Amino acid sequence: MQGEVSPRRVARNIEEVVRLEEEERRRRPPSSRIADIVARAAGTPQFVLLHAAGIALYVAANVGLVPGVPVFDPFPFGLLGGFFSLEGVLLAAFVLMKQNRADARDEERAHLDLQVSLLAEQEVTKVIQMLERVSAALGIEREVMDREARELGETTAVGDLAATLHRQLHPEERPGGPA
Repeated sequence: MQGEVSPRRVARNIEEVVRLEEEERRRRPPSSRIADIVARAAGTPQFVLLHAAGIALYVAANVGLVPGVPVFDPFPFGLLGGFFSLEGVLLAAFVLMKQNRADARDEERAHLDLQVSLLAEQEVTKVIQMLERVSAALGIEREVMDREARELGETTAVGDLAATLHRQLHPEERPGGPA
């Protein structure tokens, strides 16, 4: 049926994606694993609730509301402020580590996507060229190959395409372009 994808092909693609993800996880250094765990934990409602409860208990103890616990950090709770400053710096570092790795993975995936797209472009161009030759051999080239099909059958100059795209996305970089 038209529009259906081969279950075997889908399964093979899924297996390959899973294999690539597992390989990426295995290649992570221990510091990245720790950063992932910390960043994942810090981004949960439980983390916020635990902090709120801890702060409430800390404040209650340090304003003398908890019997038997001596006040060790009186208002304005300088020790608590220092602790949260240090925690903020460490959390930011862990989140940045995770984000940097995610950015590197995204860049790698973008390169892979580009390679697959370039291969697909080359394959489609070759198919159009073959269709042009077959239709010419059968004497039906005029019915099959129009101007657009001929243009699509030409090899794409990827470098020129990228340069044109860059010029149009960044007109300020052109000589005499907007300042």
